[in-house]
Amino acid sequence: MAQSISFFESPTPLSLIEIADRLSLTLRDGDDGEVQISEVGPLEAAPVGALTFLDNPKYLKAIQETRAAAVICNPRNVERVPKSVATLISDQPNKAFAQVAGLLFPGAMRPLPILADGISAAAHIAPDAILDGDVTVEAGAVIGSGAHIGQGAYIGPGAVVGSNCKIGRMSSISAHASVIHAIVGDRVILHSGVRIGGDGFGFAMGPGGHLKIPQIGRVVLQDDVEIGANTCVDRGSNRDTIIGEGTKIDDQVMIGHNVVIGRHCVVVSQTGIAGSSELGNYVVLGGRAAINGHIKIGDGAQIAGLSGVSGDVPPGAVWGGVPARPIKHWLREVAKLRRDAFAEERGKGAGRE
Repeated sequence: MAQSISFFESPTPLSLIEIADRLSLTLRDGDDGEVQISEVGPLEAAPVGALTFLDNPKYLKAIQETRAAAVICNPRNVERVPKSVATLISDQPNKAFAQVAGLLFPGAMRPLPILADGISAAAHIAPDAILDGDVTVEAGAVIGSGAHIGQGAYIGPGAVVGSNCKIGRMSSISAHASVIHAIVGDRVILHSGVRIGGDGFGFAMGPGGHLKIPQIGRVVLQDDVEIGANTCVDRGSNRDTIIGEGTKIDDQVMIGHNVVIGRHCVVVSQTGIAGSSELGNYVVLGGRAAINGHIKIGDGAQIAGLSGVSGDVPPGAVWGGVPARPIKHWLREVAKLRRDAFAEERGKGAGRE
């Protein structure tokens, strides 16, 4: 059997009591707090001695067979955990598990340098660019005139930071990503191939041809934004495209010019958001959702995957379908179509008898 290859350094083990103290968790009465944890994994495939978590009741059977040494579990399921598996109690097991994994494998929390440790001699950096301390710039990266790279930032191989752009502290611009006409906050992560600040799709349409409208706005990415591979965010036409603090965007998403996305939103892969739309805070867009231009989606609203949103969505609403409408209405219509189709097939079968 081929030897397993790990791309991350072996962690320093943590005892369950250390984990409980750091994350304010409760260790089940009678469990050994000195158990050492240096691995994590899913219930059904956790290595011997690893930490896992139990949240979804669908996996209650798996906890009886797990090889994990310990589990993070919500209070309602504690009694279902075998005494052989030490238990940390949390109201949010998934979140607590992620925190422990981050403590054990900090190198997985942001892109790692590939070749360089510091400034590569093969990088191309304008003489008047400003690089603060502990910055890493890989081979082939280009940093333009007047750019400012903040403390501890990482610029990957082949990445481009345009003139006068600002990259905040501890931010990561991964391999072959490009940032132009943009201000990037602290602890932002842009994965490989991301395109920030390109032309918005702006043309004055007419029978004699389509006249290009200069796109003179910027992109502003606030602190703790993370954007997946090959996503594009266009700069504004005459104002800024803004992505709010803590928002997480998946791979292959398209965000048009002048779009404003609030704080802590989630946008799943292959979604498209047309120009000048506004999303409130904590909005969730499912995969391959299509958002029309010049509409507003209120705080906390959720849009199901494969939906098409053509008008404003009120705060807290859950919509789905094409065109998107309240999800109860959509599901009721889908159920009726299925019943009608089934009745039609039965009718055809009866006619053949």
